[in-house]
This record gives sequence, C-alpha cells and structure tokens, in this order.
Amino acid sequence: MKIQFGRKFWIVATAAIVVFTVFMVGRNALHAVKIKRQINVLTRERAYYSEKIEQDSALLERLRYDDFLEEYARENYHMQRRDEHVYIIRE
Repeated sequence: MKIQFGRKFWIVATAAIVVFTVFMVGRNALHAVKIKRQINVLTRERAYYSEKIEQDSALLERLRYDDFLEEYARENYHMQRRDEHVYIIRE
C-alpha cells in the first residue's frame, strides 16, 4: 500500500509552513521593537542619572566648606542666625 500525496496536500502544507513562519517572524520582530524601545528609555535614564550624580557630587564637594554650607542653608532652608531677621521677597 503506497500513499501518494497529491498537489493539494503540498499546497496546503506549504501554506501552513509559510503562515507559521510569518507568525513567528512577526512575533519576534514585535519583540525586538519593544526591546529596542526599552533600551532607548534606559539609555536616556542612564544619561539623566549620570548628570544628576555629577551635579550632586559637585554640590557635596562644595558643601565641605563652611562658607558655602551656610549660604546653602540660608537659601534653601531659610535658616538664620540668632538675633537676625531675614525677609524673603518673592518676585
């Protein structure tokens, strides 16, 4: 008993393989696009935080000096010395 596959069988088999391949490639392509977007977002975040670290490091270095520390406390926390009056004028 010999089984012969006809032309319709090969057309259906080829179509099934093509559909499966297109589905898998399309799914992988979408996954690649999502990963690329995530990489871009993380790269921007890395640049932002690197810049923030540089700014904070510079601020910490400047805060080691008492003169700047006093100026920083007065400007940002509205601190004052005893027997001193400070008036804040906002524009």
